[in-house]
Amino acid sequence: MLSAESLTISISSFGLISLAEIGDKSQLVCMTLAARHRHWPVILGASIAFIILNVLAVVFGASVAAWVPEQIMAGIVAVLFALFGFHSLLNQDDDNSESVVEKPGHGIFLTTFLLILVAEFGDKTQIAVAGLSSNLPPFPVWVGATSALIFISVLGVWAGRTVLQRLPLFWLHRVSGGVFLVFALLAAWKATGLN
Repeated sequence: MLSAESLTISISSFGLISLAEIGDKSQLVCMTLAARHRHWPVILGASIAFIILNVLAVVFGASVAAWVPEQIMAGIVAVLFALFGFHSLLNQDDDNSESVVEKPGHGIFLTTFLLILVAEFGDKTQIAVAGLSSNLPPFPVWVGATSALIFISVLGVWAGRTVLQRLPLFWLHRVSGGVFLVFALLAAWKATGLN
């Protein structure tokens, strides 16, 4: 059972990662594969990939935090989040133009797993999870971030097309960018040592 503080951290991580990942390539991978294949292998393949990716991110973030002073780490996280925020705000790409290539000779579970694992390794959300876990308790960050990525995958499989038709990606990127900038400001404030 998570404490109140851990629950708050998990919810914050869930919100940040969800907003960052809506309309991103992993959701588009799930949407495209689910349009041609059964839903469950796509969801399970994406979920396992995200569990592994977030374990790696949390372990890396917590390890770095053990060696780097807290104020310096908070400053680095602030800069990274600010960069992610500005990238999202300035993103003019049409993410719908990305094509998804299915790996021949693999089952849909393995195809989804490999596509997500390769596409998301080192992606902004994995780096964000590492950054969050360098400043916050790793387990609640992992719970929130992993739940968010699985939720976004399920949303991509079942409802992504409806959501994307009603709300332009332009606005999704703007909201995501704003949230990253808020987290950047919070990390910068922590870096000043005034908290």
